[in-house]
Amino acid sequence: MTSPPAHRGYRLGVDVGGTFTDVALMAPDGQFAVKKVSSTPGRYDEGIITGIRQVLKDAGVPPESVLEVCHSTTAATNAVLERRGATVGLITTKGFRDVLELRRLRTPSLYDLFYTPPEPLVPRRLRLEVDERMDAQGRVLTPIDPEDARRAVDQLLQEGVESIAVCLINAYKNPLHEQAIGDLIRKDHEGMFVSLSHRVVSAIREYERASTAVANAYLMPIMNAYLTSLRRRITAMGIKAPILVMQSSGGMMTSHRAGRRPVFSLESGPVAGVAGALQLSKEMAAPNLLTFDMGGTTTKAAVIENGAPHKAAEYEIGAPISRGSRLLKGGGYLLLVRAVDVAEVGAGGGSLVSLDKAGSFQVGPRSAGAEPGPICYDRGGSQPTTTDANLLLGYLNPESLLGGALKVNLNKAAGLFDAQVARPLGLSLLEAAYGVHTVANASMARAIRSVTTERGRDARNFTLVAFGGSGPCHAAALAHQMGIPRVIIPAAPGLFSSLGLLSAPQEYEFVHSLMTGSGAAARPVLEESYAALEAEAGDVLRREGYDPQGLVFERFADLHYAAQVHELTVPMPPSGQTPDLEAAFGEEHHRTYGYQSPGEPIEIINIRVIGRPAAPPSSQPNLAAIGASLYRAQGGRGSRAAYFGPRHGHLQTEVTTRGRLSLQPIPGPVIIEEYDTTIVAPPGCAVSRDDRWNVILRWEQ
Repeated sequence: MTSPPAHRGYRLGVDVGGTFTDVALMAPDGQFAVKKVSSTPGRYDEGIITGIRQVLKDAGVPPESVLEVCHSTTAATNAVLERRGATVGLITTKGFRDVLELRRLRTPSLYDLFYTPPEPLVPRRLRLEVDERMDAQGRVLTPIDPEDARRAVDQLLQEGVESIAVCLINAYKNPLHEQAIGDLIRKDHEGMFVSLSHRVVSAIREYERASTAVANAYLMPIMNAYLTSLRRRITAMGIKAPILVMQSSGGMMTSHRAGRRPVFSLESGPVAGVAGALQLSKEMAAPNLLTFDMGGTTTKAAVIENGAPHKAAEYEIGAPISRGSRLLKGGGYLLLVRAVDVAEVGAGGGSLVSLDKAGSFQVGPRSAGAEPGPICYDRGGSQPTTTDANLLLGYLNPESLLGGALKVNLNKAAGLFDAQVARPLGLSLLEAAYGVHTVANASMARAIRSVTTERGRDARNFTLVAFGGSGPCHAAALAHQMGIPRVIIPAAPGLFSSLGLLSAPQEYEFVHSLMTGSGAAARPVLEESYAALEAEAGDVLRREGYDPQGLVFERFADLHYAAQVHELTVPMPPSGQTPDLEAAFGEEHHRTYGYQSPGEPIEIINIRVIGRPAAPPSSQPNLAAIGASLYRAQGGRGSRAAYFGPRHGHLQTEVTTRGRLSLQPIPGPVIIEEYDTTIVAPPGCAVSRDDRWNVILRWEQ
C-alpha cells in the first residue's frame, strides 16, 4: 500500500469468524491491505484489536487516518446458540401470556411424536399480563391502567430481569399502550433495557412479533456491552471513527442502533460475503450468482438473481444448522425480520471428523474452531478435520499457510488421521482423506440446494462465486457435483467478507401492516401509507446523523393470494400502479412456486420502505483495484503430488500463484496458493485469470 495521504479517508472492514478474524484496509486511492488473525472466542474484541493494529502497522497508516470501521459480528448469534443472553421479562395483553409456548404448528421432525420445541427465551414466571385491549383496527377496547402496568414492571424487576420486552395485541395498528408502558419504565427505571414490539417490527402476526421483540430484549444487554467495549478499545487506539454493523438484510447500521436493535444483526457474518458478491455482480455485469462461503466452522450459500440477493421475510435462530430442509421450521426462535436468504450447514475447514456406531464417518457439524484448531495447526488439536484431510491430499502447502505465518505439522496430522479414521475403516490414508473431502462436499451441496432447488431455481443456471478460507479448495469439485459450469474466485477470497463490509450501503428498513386488497381503490391508501412510512424513515435517519436532503427510498410490498398464509415481497414498480404491482407479484409467485393464478384476488399485507443515504461512488471498493494491489508480485512456481480420487490417483500438480496465471485457460490439475486461501483445479477443470484478477474455473463438460 502507498504511503498515506494527509487527509483522513481510510476505511476498515472487520469480519469475525469462528476460526479467523479478517481485516481489510481500503485507502482513499483504492489500494488495499489485508490481515488474517486467529479469532479469540469469548473475547472477540481481542482478535479485532490485534488484526487492526497489525494491518495499520504493515500499511504504515496512523490510526487517526481511519474514517470508518465496518464490522460483522457473531456476538448476538452466539448468545442465542449458547443461551447466555440476558434475563428477560415479558409484558403482554391479558390472555396472551403463553403465546411463546404455543408458537406455530410447525416441527422440523414431522414423524417424531416426542419432539420438544426449544424452551422460550422467557420462562413463564417472567411473562406477566396487563388488562388492556386494542381491536384489529387499532381502536381502544380496554384502556390500560398505569398502576396495573407499574405493578407488572416492579414484579419483573424484583425477579432480577435485565431487560423487558413489551408485546401487546394489535400494537402494530395502535402502539399507544405499548408506548405508555415504555414511557413508564424509562421514567421510573432509567437505564433499563426496553424492547417495544411496534418499534422492533410493526407488522401483523402475534407470535412472530412477540418472538422478535423478546429476542431483541434478550440480546440488548449483550450487544450493548460488546459494542461499548469495542468502541472504547478502538478509540483508545487513536481511531476516532464511527463503527457500522452489518445487518441481516445486507445493509449497514450505526453501532448505536445495533445496540438498540441487535435482532437485525443476527446474520451479519454470513451476509457480509453476499454483499461483496453483489458488488462483484455489478462490476462484472453478472446478474445471476450463487455464493459459496466456506470458512472454518460453517458453509453458507445464497443466491443473487437479476442483480439482487434473495431475501426471506422471516427466519429462525437457534435451530440446528444441519437439517434436511430449511423449509421445515419449528426448531428455533422465529423472527419477523427480513434477511438475505442464507443457507448454513456445519461443514467448514475445521469441521471434526468422527466415526458413528455403524462404522461410517461424519464430517461436522462440530468444529475445532480457532482453539485448538485442526491437528495440523499444532495448537493442541487431536481430532481430524477437513483441513487435515486437504493437507494430506496435497491440496494445501505441507509446510505453512497464511504466507508462512502459520506453520503446519503434516506428520502429526497423518499419524492421528490414520489412527482415528483410516485404520478403523480399513482404508488407506489417502482414501480416507479423499472420503472426508467428498463427504464435506456433499454436506455443502445441501446448503446450495436449499437456496436453489428448494426455492424453485436451477443451480446450473448460475455462476458459483467461491470465497472463505476453505471455499476455493472445494469449489471446483462442488461445482462439478452440482453441474455448475463456471466458478469465480474473487480477489482476496479468504477475506472476502471483510471486503463485502466495505461494499454494503448504509440502510434501514421500515415495515407497516396494511391488510388491504390490491384493486384500484387501494392506490390512494397505498400512496398515503408509503408517504407516512418514508417520513418515519427520514426522521429516524436524521436522528442517526444523516442529512435528510441526501436520502433515497425504495418501496416494497408483501402480497399473497386471498386465503394464503404467507407472503412474497416484491419491489413497488416505478409506475406505482396496482395492476403493475399485481403483475410483479404473479411473476415472483411463478418463479417461486411454479404457477400463478390469474384472476385470483390479491391482498397487500405489509408495505416496506428502505431508506439510505446516497453514498458517493468513491466509497465503494473496486474489486479489480484490489487484485492489482495484492497480486502484482507474481511469486514462485513449483509442483507437488496431489491425490484426486481413485479415478485419477496421485498426480504431479503444478503449484503457482494468481499473478502467474494466464488470461488463456490452462488444463488442470493446478493448485494456486495465496496468502488467505488455496485454489484447487482438479483434472478436467480449466483455470484462467480475467482482467479483473478473478480466477475462473471451467469444467470441460
